[in-house]
Amino acid sequence: MSGSKKALLVTTVSGFVPQFEMNNVRLLQERGYEVHYASNFDMPSYGDNNDRLKGTGIRCHQIAFAREPWNRKNMSAVRELTALIRREGVHLLHCHTPMGAACARLAAARADLHNVIYTAHGFHFFDGAPKKNWLIYYPVEKFLSRYTDSLLLINREDYARAKKKFSARHTDLLPGVGIDIEAVQRGSAESAGLREELGISPEKRVLLTAGEMIPRKNQALLLEVLRRLNDPTLSLVILGHGKLQDELKARAKALGVEQQVLFPGYRTDVFRFYGTAELFLFPSLQEGLPVAVMEAMAAGLPVLASAVRGNRDLILPGEGGELLPPHAAEAWEKNVSILLRDCKKREAYGQYNRLRIGAFSREENEKKMREIYARYD
Repeated sequence: MSGSKKALLVTTVSGFVPQFEMNNVRLLQERGYEVHYASNFDMPSYGDNNDRLKGTGIRCHQIAFAREPWNRKNMSAVRELTALIRREGVHLLHCHTPMGAACARLAAARADLHNVIYTAHGFHFFDGAPKKNWLIYYPVEKFLSRYTDSLLLINREDYARAKKKFSARHTDLLPGVGIDIEAVQRGSAESAGLREELGISPEKRVLLTAGEMIPRKNQALLLEVLRRLNDPTLSLVILGHGKLQDELKARAKALGVEQQVLFPGYRTDVFRFYGTAELFLFPSLQEGLPVAVMEAMAAGLPVLASAVRGNRDLILPGEGGELLPPHAAEAWEKNVSILLRDCKKREAYGQYNRLRIGAFSREENEKKMREIYARYD
């Protein structure tokens, strides 16, 4: 493919593309691009290694990004990316994640590359965000928008703000990263044997949550909700991994609910878990447009989620679930209890979610991305 146009994907951590962007990789390859990927491959996410990139045809380039905004490594990253863009003759840059995207756009400006797409998967500044987020991240994103040809947003709040305040040439609203609805539903129907594997007895009812164990995912709230419910027939399954896992386990023990909480870790068969659950709970403090909620909806689960940006784009209260204050354990306890007692309401919410999620399907995302990539042919 030496004569092919070259597209460069950039993310801070290396698990992002195999987890969320392989459909875009396919679209670029179908358009004749040789796809390159610059990331910190020493800092994998969504798994412990980079094996999922093998056999994809993607050419990988190690760039030692740091997640911290003021880390000097990021200045070196800008220089390395500038050299990479020039050396490879990159035609199109598509960047994701805050630090990777900031470095990539600065590098593109230095290399005089104008075909720059940035997908913002949820700005760090949003209604109700800490003041420091607005002081640090808002002016940076506003400044970098002048070096962004297409700015892609995944929720209505970010889209409205970017459309009004930023200076990208194109501003587009995407239906998230695109959910493979059939795969979710097929996987959730293949949950046989999972309860036995996890040691969950048949009479137990499962409450499920999924996400990286970091402060903004707020899983500690669910441990308090479980304590308040005081129901030995319930099991809480917390899918994922992260730096707070040991702290959450210690908290569960301190609350006396450790026998009811399971930590299966990061799983590649996550869809099976949706088929075991009664409810999906998502108390996050900050979101862009959460994939886990969209997958739960596709699996036909009722969803209780925090009333924050992104969740509000997905969950219609009283139809597919409820939106609740992220710190109000009493409100979460009350709503979990109501839904556990009302089988018909759970079924109605689940059916509604199955219908609603069609607007966020892989097909809808692909339709929009084809239009955007066509700008640069």
